[in-house]
Amino acid sequence: MISICAQFNSRKAGLILLLAMILVLLFLPVRTASAATLEDLVVAADSVWILLAAFLVFFMHAGFAMVETGFTRAKNAGNIIMKNFMTFSMGSISYTLIGFTLMFGLTAAGFVGFSGNSLTDDFTHLGLDVPIYVFLIFQTVFAATAATIVSGAVAERIKFPGYLLYSVVLTAIIYPVVGHWVWGGGFLEELGFIDFAGSTVVHGTGGIAAFMGAYFLGARAGKYNEDGSVNAIPGHSITLGALGVLILWFGWFGFNGGSTLSALDPDMGLVVVNTNLSAAAGAILAMTVTWLKYSKPDVSMTLNGALAGLVSITAGCGNLSPLGAIIAGAIGGIILVFSVEIIDKKIKVDDPVGAVSVHGTCGIWGTLAVGFLATEGGLFYGGGAGLLGIQALGVLAMIAWVGATAAVLFAIIRSTAGLRVPREEEIRGLDIGEHGMEAYADFVPR
Repeated sequence: MISICAQFNSRKAGLILLLAMILVLLFLPVRTASAATLEDLVVAADSVWILLAAFLVFFMHAGFAMVETGFTRAKNAGNIIMKNFMTFSMGSISYTLIGFTLMFGLTAAGFVGFSGNSLTDDFTHLGLDVPIYVFLIFQTVFAATAATIVSGAVAERIKFPGYLLYSVVLTAIIYPVVGHWVWGGGFLEELGFIDFAGSTVVHGTGGIAAFMGAYFLGARAGKYNEDGSVNAIPGHSITLGALGVLILWFGWFGFNGGSTLSALDPDMGLVVVNTNLSAAAGAILAMTVTWLKYSKPDVSMTLNGALAGLVSITAGCGNLSPLGAIIAGAIGGIILVFSVEIIDKKIKVDDPVGAVSVHGTCGIWGTLAVGFLATEGGLFYGGGAGLLGIQALGVLAMIAWVGATAAVLFAIIRSTAGLRVPREEEIRGLDIGEHGMEAYADFVPR
């Protein structure tokens, strides 16, 4: 009886609340639909979509942090987190104050932007359909992504102040110049270069800078023997690594999908389907190749295979068919395995998480894949070699610019502030040496 009464009173209270809400809505001054033009509604829809995509890309930084932490040793986990956290913090300021103008200001001979202030000007020359600050935050999270790629390649032996300095320079100068060439009215955009969401602009830039950083730092202690043989240095948590990859896969729907810059773009579905298919194909082929090579399907390589597929489709996610996306991702997964081995065993550049291969090598492949597989202008679709040549030119220009500027930057840091921690600190762990704490209270050195 008590239960029945309670239910009756609950329903009665709910009905009263519903009636009250209806009365409030009836008597509130409401802006009629006619007061908002169709253009206003389109701008609002586009703005909400771009902001949502920006938030997804921001969340990718959690994914990067988990991948790098899981693929490295426990004694450096806190340092990894700090680097990723501060890359976004410092990169946001440097890109907003300097980088955005260099990237999207009025072009100077197609090389770099030179006018405008992201905090005061509206950049009307861009012809944006959304408010400038919506566009700014979307571009900011991309810039920080390019910078944080380097963190994994230089993990476990770089000085924290040196890393911070690198992050500022890359987001303020190095990355924006490449971005201007492709998205800001620069010479590559004028030539017809296609990089829908950043295989070259973001991932290629981050990957080449990662290679230069790892090269100037040198290998971690114990990585290479005197006879040239290589020692594996496994990470402490494959579980964290897997979580990070899944977060990145999820965030990539915003990374590529948001690059439509419109909630009403009819190709939105194609972009996200291609993104998903390429990631899946990359994971499958990386697993298959390692299974055939090592008689066991390698977990970490399979996880990186998904990322390789994502990077491989980022340039052409709006220009390839779903079958083309599967091919691009599958080849990316294969390339990843051999790239990791070549960089690790032949070139002997120590990259703890495979960042150079995932983002650099596969970023290059993804850009060239557009020249082969684009449904309009691709070589395999009867378009000839013209587009492929433009794509190759863009790749070479990016490698030359980023390679040279990153080399100068790391050389300057090494000779001034210092780039590498002392051997004793590296052996003990950067958590203690750089931050005076341990990420895990029960940590035992190994």
